Amino acid sequence: MSNFTSDMVNQPSQEIKYGERQIAEGELITFPNPRVGRRYNIDITLPEFTCKCPFSGYPDFATIHINYIPDEKVVELKAIKLYINSYRDKYISHEESANQILDDFVAACDPLEVTLKADFAPRGNVHTVIEVQHKKEG
Repeated sequence: MSNFTSDMVNQPSQEIKYGERQIAEGELITFPNPRVGRRYNIDITLPEFTCKCPFSGYPDFATIHINYIPDEKVVELKAIKLYINSYRDKYISHEESANQILDDFVAACDPLEVTLKADFAPRGNVHTVIEVQHKKEG
């Protein structure tokens, strides 16, 4: 006797799921800072970052911490979640992923200051933390 539900789960689907489509189309969206001129910190923690080692292909897992002082724009939280999820299948080093995320974040919202910390889960008895910073000139 066939179980329709388990048959559906076991069948490979060629259709792109809506979440995969949102991730693929994702970009860092911003909105106007409601308090331009006031210095305040925004702290974002993204505990489910994944990418793939460019040498072994093994998955890497990290928590990304972004702390920034906005200028004229603030990053939209759902957009950054989707952007971070786009790294899931990328072959990229710890160092390059942290630097690329920072570059993209700065390009999107041009904050006064930002610190990004990528705290990678230990693999092979090695724990890596990459911290990169940007400060707006002027």
